[in-house]
Amino acid sequence: MDLLNNLRVFVRVVDCASFTAAADALELSTAQVSRLVADLEQHVQARLLQRTTRRLSLTEAGERFLQRSRLILEEMEEATAEARGAHLKPSGRLRVHTMNGLGTLITPLIARYSELYPDVVFELTLSQRNPDPLEDGQDVVISIAHELADSQFVGQPIGQIYSVLCASPAYLQRKGVPDAPLALNDHRCLRMIDPLYSDQWVFEDDKGEHAVNPAMTFQCNVAESMVKASEAGMGISLIPFYTATRSMTDGTLLRLLPDYRPRQRNVFALYPSRRFLDAKVRTWVDFLKVELPGLFAEHEAVMNDPRYWA
Repeated sequence: MDLLNNLRVFVRVVDCASFTAAADALELSTAQVSRLVADLEQHVQARLLQRTTRRLSLTEAGERFLQRSRLILEEMEEATAEARGAHLKPSGRLRVHTMNGLGTLITPLIARYSELYPDVVFELTLSQRNPDPLEDGQDVVISIAHELADSQFVGQPIGQIYSVLCASPAYLQRKGVPDAPLALNDHRCLRMIDPLYSDQWVFEDDKGEHAVNPAMTFQCNVAESMVKASEAGMGISLIPFYTATRSMTDGTLLRLLPDYRPRQRNVFALYPSRRFLDAKVRTWVDFLKVELPGLFAEHEAVMNDPRYWA
């Protein structure tokens, strides 16, 4: 029996809370995963997992064994990486996940990083959710959140983002320019489906908060599609500032109510907590901490330029 492999499978089953999900992550069949865990239980002569048709849970022995297994696997991974020099030279596959909207910013940064470290091969995944790095096998997750929840992952702050109100010149010519957040109630508002925002649009200025409940009109969960809908004159949208830059400089969108700003959200680089940090993860996170705020600043300069305001 390959004991280390069985330990890896056992830990992945626990992290995924499912034999099937673990099998998918490990590119094995569910039957193979079940057999490897059973072999491990036979080897240690103890039941590690309690299986029912609805859920999977650790036994008391399994809880203790899981902690030791994680330590063993971490030590083995560190020893292997040190032997290969992974802590010295960035190389190999780097699996990165980010939200869809940030993909347009991250991809050029990947190109610039690759010029510095050509031996690193990127695998970039985009989606509308923040995944569990362990469950999805990601090395670094670029996460957007108001605050970072407590977890076993390291979270490095790498920037802040916010959204802006935009509309096309044609729409504003037909409907007029709102002079305050409450005036948005008289307009057709296009709504981003965003799990980090409630149905309300909440703005802040020197006088406090201003909440608006846009009517149910056009909705979309992809910022780039929302930009197109706004350019087509469908209404006023609230979109991430960096997605509006090109349209504003092209004259197809104008910024509205620049004195009112929605709450900012933080951008974090998340990666598993380890004593030994692979060089490709370390250098990529360090690169993001330097380059991403500068890139945000370039886009914000356009947002703050009165030439692009209505």
